[in-house]
Amino acid sequence: MKPIYIDYLNALDIEALAMTDAEIIGAVEAGLVAQGNGQTVIEPRVHLEPDPSFHGHFNVLRGYVAPLDAAGVKIVGDYVDNYMHGLPSEFGILNLFDPRTGTPRAILDATVITDMRTGAVTAIGARHLAKKSSKVLAHIGARGTAYWNVRLLDHLFDFDEIRVHSRRPESRDSFAAKLAADLGKPVLAVADWKSCVEGADIVVEASRLPEPQPLLKTEWIKRGALVVPYGTMSAVELSLTDIMQKIVVDDWGQCKGGKFGSLRAHVETGRLSEATLHAELGQIAAGLKPGRQSDGETILFWHRGLSLSDIALGKAMLAKAGENGIGQRLRFA
Repeated sequence: MKPIYIDYLNALDIEALAMTDAEIIGAVEAGLVAQGNGQTVIEPRVHLEPDPSFHGHFNVLRGYVAPLDAAGVKIVGDYVDNYMHGLPSEFGILNLFDPRTGTPRAILDATVITDMRTGAVTAIGARHLAKKSSKVLAHIGARGTAYWNVRLLDHLFDFDEIRVHSRRPESRDSFAAKLAADLGKPVLAVADWKSCVEGADIVVEASRLPEPQPLLKTEWIKRGALVVPYGTMSAVELSLTDIMQKIVVDDWGQCKGGKFGSLRAHVETGRLSEATLHAELGQIAAGLKPGRQSDGETILFWHRGLSLSDIALGKAMLAKAGENGIGQRLRFA
């Protein structure tokens, strides 16, 4: 047997890649288009909850992207109390394999990949589903994925006003300050949900709740807005889906089941079903179904996170690393 090597990119390597906003969005959209064209296999994510008292769990995401010739498995820990230990709420590892032989190909730190690809899916969803004239962004939550949500959305829309809120003042204030410095524009940290959400063109809800609580009120959503709720625990009212002209998800197979998710109660009560679902985002990205068709449409986009996005972004990172001599090769066998 010939020697087998694994390409390894740690967190420092991935930082050194300096992936641009356009590179991140382009890589993730390629995975979505492949999904829309039926060129992928997605296994619904599974969870491991070691002990409820730890206030966290592991997500295991699995997928295959034929145009990229890659299969992958990502394991990410999601722990609400990690900020108390000076740690990010999520740590992840992405493993890539040859889909024909099962040979391991690469291991990548997936902590920032998770953040980047989540932000990219939010942004791509907004490009297809938000009004082109959207100028006011409301963002609830300040965890790792929040930064890339706002950064990549602003890359596409160049907002006039960005409002952010999270439960802890120190968290939202530092989040707003970092965004303002990196984006070169004011970012307003607000003290309550209503002040953040009311009248916004795009509303992203990425809260960190210990249990479901309807903090985002349907009455605050203005006509024609795009609402993107994806917190692990639901923060929305059951009535939210009643005002929507279109509901879009990233993958119905994983949205329709499981323990977690912002619209779990809507699925269980039949408000969101295969009959009421407009499309998966991949179908829209591939041009098979329409996105927004008028400024008056109020639209909801729920994404749970796709293994395909991790795989696509991981492959793009490996390609850039190879071109720039970044990373390490590990002897496997």
